[in-house]
Amino acid sequence: MLCTTRGPGCCRSPRSICNAAIRRDAKAGLSSRALQRKYGVGFLTVQKALTSAWPEPRKKLPRPTRLDPYKPLIDEMLRADLDAPRKQRHTVKRIFERLLDEHGADEISYQMVRGYVADRREEIRVQAGRGVVEAFVPQTHKPGAEAEVDFGDVTVRLAGELVTCYLFAFRLSYSGKAVHRIFASAGQEAFFEGHVHALNTLGGMPTGKVRYDNLRAAVAQVLGFSRHRVEAERWTAFRSHYGLEALYCQPGIRGAHEKGGVEGQIGWFRRNHLVPVPEVATLAELNAMIDRWDQEDENRRIRSRPRTIGEYFAAEQPLLAPLPQEPFETGRFFTLRVDRYSQISVRTNRYSVPVRLIGRSVRAMLHASELMVYDGRDEVARHERLIAKGGTRLELDHYLEALVREPGALPGATALDQARSAGRFTPVHDAWWDAAVKAHGERDGTRALIEVLLLGRHLPHEHLGRFLRISDQPVV
Repeated sequence: MLCTTRGPGCCRSPRSICNAAIRRDAKAGLSSRALQRKYGVGFLTVQKALTSAWPEPRKKLPRPTRLDPYKPLIDEMLRADLDAPRKQRHTVKRIFERLLDEHGADEISYQMVRGYVADRREEIRVQAGRGVVEAFVPQTHKPGAEAEVDFGDVTVRLAGELVTCYLFAFRLSYSGKAVHRIFASAGQEAFFEGHVHALNTLGGMPTGKVRYDNLRAAVAQVLGFSRHRVEAERWTAFRSHYGLEALYCQPGIRGAHEKGGVEGQIGWFRRNHLVPVPEVATLAELNAMIDRWDQEDENRRIRSRPRTIGEYFAAEQPLLAPLPQEPFETGRFFTLRVDRYSQISVRTNRYSVPVRLIGRSVRAMLHASELMVYDGRDEVARHERLIAKGGTRLELDHYLEALVREPGALPGATALDQARSAGRFTPVHDAWWDAAVKAHGERDGTRALIEVLLLGRHLPHEHLGRFLRISDQPVV
């Protein structure tokens, strides 16, 4: 008798049903031969059914494809790539083109080649001893012990101009609490200021290691493929001041996996808070927004964790080491000579100072976002730090003493153009200037404007504008 569960001559039921039926009838007393006759199966099938309740999976026989004759050729190309320069290895497109041009493989498609190469390339690397299976080992972090630090570039529309800035991130490994700051550069001043802001915000510092990659702000030289580094001198002083213990990741992509928490954090922060591109007048305005976002992010959960970032951080914060009482000066001092254009050069950019300092030496303190200039103990200039290289930032006030003697230089002055762009020289100023020129001529009218600017240089611009509006009868 044939298998009653399947019908005469074939098996349309799942194999597990037939398996169960054989085992049931065997328990009822049917012999092996009777089971074979009833279900139309062989001796081995009955024995396997009686041995295990689970039927053996069907063997998948390889299905022939039009690509089969060309697979050895593809394998040969992939093996040749093992010793080829990295930038001169076969792409799928190049393999497909060679099969068409050199072997007349008109019957195959690009998709067939792509699917085969996607699996076969890594298999060949492993067979040749060149590849290893990449695995990520879960890590457990003690509260208050470890952290990770990194920079990531971001695009910001700053004062109407699209610029590239740098997002600093300091992330505690246990809680996932992260502190961010955006700077105009990723230099050492920004590196230090990011640390100071993060540690002050967290209210303490990790007691164990902080992971870094090989940022130039910290590492002067990488010694081979070990973790030994020649550190930048000021970074060593900074670490010593705070008692930070640095662990440097391996160079290259392998090292990025060693601090995957902060790498992923920067990507998450960029996608969730900086899309669309933020539009702000100053970086200070943007950083105020970032402080608020960091606080709000404490309410989220990371993946399947049972508690929020803020709840984990509440348990971690008391375990952080206390901060030193003495502050660390994050800026860098320069002693510079003022040139005949009343400018100093700092890190490829030029900034103005008052003309009375031409030919003298001044001290400049460069921070991540601003530059301060001192004559002795007195601050004589303060500029927002330039982002691009080779730029110039001039203050019209710095040139007024020279312009009052040479008023003809004012109309073409670069400082005047920058003052107009920044909104410090307004249409009210231009209207007053035009009236003064009409009343007293080009030279005397311009000198009258400069003298008014000298008188009002310490007034807020809105107060000076009010004065110019009521002074509608310019007097030299």
